[in-house]
Amino acid sequence: MHPLEITDANFAAEVEKSDIPVLLDFWAVWCGPCKMIAPIVEELAGEYQGKAKIGKVDVDNNPGIAGKFGIRSIPTLLLFKGGQVVDQIVGAVPKGHIVDKLNSHIG
Repeated sequence: MHPLEITDANFAAEVEKSDIPVLLDFWAVWCGPCKMIAPIVEELAGEYQGKAKIGKVDVDNNPGIAGKFGIRSIPTLLLFKGGQVVDQIVGAVPKGHIVDKLNSHIG
């Protein structure tokens, strides 16, 4: 299971209207630390299938979303619930840290 590719075009449908929490990884191809957490995000997409949506936003290709949420450093992970940002993680962090945040907003 791969993370959803979230774009300026599908953001409203996939994130704002989602009935389950959504974790978005804001990244770019040139970002070294982004490559460090990419495998974690891939794993979470499979592990949380049906419980949360896991998506990735390429900030270079989707400046609208990045600008809307004031993304200034990447990687940044935003957790949405009911279409609103409820948590944020900045930087490459251990998987356990992301799992703890996700679990606190599920159920």
